[in-house]
Amino acid sequence: MTDFEQETAERIASYEMEEELKSAAHSFMVASTKPKYSYNFSFLGRPIIQYPQDMVAVQELIWNIRPDLIIETGIAHGGSLVMSAAMLAMMDMCDAIEAGTSLDPAASRRKVLGIDIDIRPHNRQAIDAHPMRSRIEMIQGSSIDPSIVSQVKDFAKGYERVLVFLDSNHTHDHVLEELRAYAPLTSKGSYCVVFDTIIEDVGEEMYPDRPWGPGDNPKTAVHAFLKENGDFEIDRQIDLKILISVAPNGFLRRLG
Repeated sequence: MTDFEQETAERIASYEMEEELKSAAHSFMVASTKPKYSYNFSFLGRPIIQYPQDMVAVQELIWNIRPDLIIETGIAHGGSLVMSAAMLAMMDMCDAIEAGTSLDPAASRRKVLGIDIDIRPHNRQAIDAHPMRSRIEMIQGSSIDPSIVSQVKDFAKGYERVLVFLDSNHTHDHVLEELRAYAPLTSKGSYCVVFDTIIEDVGEEMYPDRPWGPGDNPKTAVHAFLKENGDFEIDRQIDLKILISVAPNGFLRRLG
């Protein structure tokens, strides 16, 4: 496996020089945005508005970091919450097998905390009925409302490994405030992942009915945040690895 991992790392690094491959990936992102390609998928029965490549990258992060808390802004249909919860359940199962003990989901500390300004009743009902529900907590309200931020910080107390996903309102100001509020909760070596940074790269005409667009989006917020916070860096190897992603420059690794 060591040889295989080394070969994989070298292959990924080589993509930096593969202009045709990178161009093809970008062309696909542009062509697939308006037809809402990312709306076609689900995870364990719940719609998840993500590209499959990002879903794979996220599950790799969760498995490698082994968080005991995942914080997510933006719930929508709940597919991302369910995927995160399922990964935490899998880790608990593996830990129990390794320890030779029985699995008790109710005793697990591993949780997913989702925040959304509007958890629609039919989505809440579906999430409440899902087998992963015991691992999911939800807060309704604006993710940048000081009272909501305070609730999240209180919830996060005592958790050692924290992973953060930001995927709600995609305007520059909103995402920058989310980064200021939640990125510091990310544990050392873990990640704060900012989704939909791709908005900066696909053209103004792609979002005619939205308040965000080129110059005002998650990627501009990421670069503004990095200028004021030296604890994070962009993991560009993830960008090169998956190529097709709504989060280019959005996988932020905490250094200190």
